[in-house]
Amino acid sequence: MAKTILAVDDSSSLRQMVAFSLKAAGYQVVEAVDGQDGLDKARNQVVDLVLTDQNMPRMDGLALIKHLRALPEYQKVPILMLTTESSDEMKAKGRAAGANGWLVKPFDPQRLIEVVKKVIG
Repeated sequence: MAKTILAVDDSSSLRQMVAFSLKAAGYQVVEAVDGQDGLDKARNQVVDLVLTDQNMPRMDGLALIKHLRALPEYQKVPILMLTTESSDEMKAKGRAAGANGWLVKPFDPQRLIEVVKKVIG
């Protein structure tokens, strides 16, 4: 069965690019428009990996990660940040919140697939 990835980003064009790249590589993708939507969808369906942006309305990426890590079913699920933020300070905050990795936008679809395969096979 295909692994499912939750892609959380307030940019619809970026979500479409991520979804297209991941689906082409054989993954199923659930899209969410912001952190709150992502949290709601994650509660309804446990996924194999979460990809989240940082800067979003209603709930940002760090808050989403903290909320997910508080749920028993998301303690071990890999979470990757896909964001324009690339400062060491932001990465440290991401790690502290529970992020497993970091990809900087604009992203290379091939690199995204490589990282996802490394993380969830």
